[in-house]
Amino acid sequence: MKNNIILVIKGFFMGIANIIPGVSGGTLAITMGIYEDLIKAVSHFFKNLKKNILFIVPIGIGAVLAIALGSKIISFSLEKYPLPTILFFIGLILGGFPMLYGKVEGSFHPKNLFIFCLTFAFIIGIMFLKTGKDVQLNDLDLMGYILLFVVGVIAAATMIIPGISGSFMLMVMGYYEPILHAINELTSFKNIGHNISIFIPIGFGILIGTIGIAKIIEYLFKKYEVPTYYGIMGFVLASIIGIFASTEGLTLALGPLFIGGILFIIGFVIAYRLGE
Repeated sequence: MKNNIILVIKGFFMGIANIIPGVSGGTLAITMGIYEDLIKAVSHFFKNLKKNILFIVPIGIGAVLAIALGSKIISFSLEKYPLPTILFFIGLILGGFPMLYGKVEGSFHPKNLFIFCLTFAFIIGIMFLKTGKDVQLNDLDLMGYILLFVVGVIAAATMIIPGISGSFMLMVMGYYEPILHAINELTSFKNIGHNISIFIPIGFGILIGTIGIAKIIEYLFKKYEVPTYYGIMGFVLASIIGIFASTEGLTLALGPLFIGGILFIIGFVIAYRLGE
């Protein structure tokens, strides 16, 4: 029971991370120590069905609860208290970094450093993408539903690949605000039929994308474990810059900075302990 509660908590933080522009659910999965197990469970779901279900379901419950309950809270927090909010999540990211570094300690090599720099530069480059104009999700035709499926695949990729913010990519495509609005309506029991029709193709996209990308990452871990971890560290550290770049209304006033510092420490300790 205790392990299930911990997995729900970890899933909750992953779900919250996917709402915030610049934060990656995959990054938090790594810093909380469940990334490799999650990849294996998804990639070989039917080989040990009972064990994988008992592992994935609590994480999924936590993530769904976070998205359903946290979308309004996060929107409010980012609007009113952006600096304390993002400092808390930066604490969550950095709190698991000692565990991540422990995976590659003593394996320094120019090739690995190059991979680190490459993934770091990739995330920085994504920040220069322009945010697209919001799409309309009313009166969708066949192509509109196909695009929602593609959005689901991209969302799956950003949930699994650390450092790439799913919400930021949705903003680039113009789907972030419309989908967040649909989530808020659905949790408020408004336009239920229409909003369910939006999330069905997205859900199929997430399912297929998750399985496909998990298999690719599992292969990289199996064949190139240390270089893969160096690449992940590049993703993770660059994502911190991405959080600041994706957040509007930041001020360095003493009050928000002090509260943010406390929340940073809390986030760091939470991730460090969960990563253990």
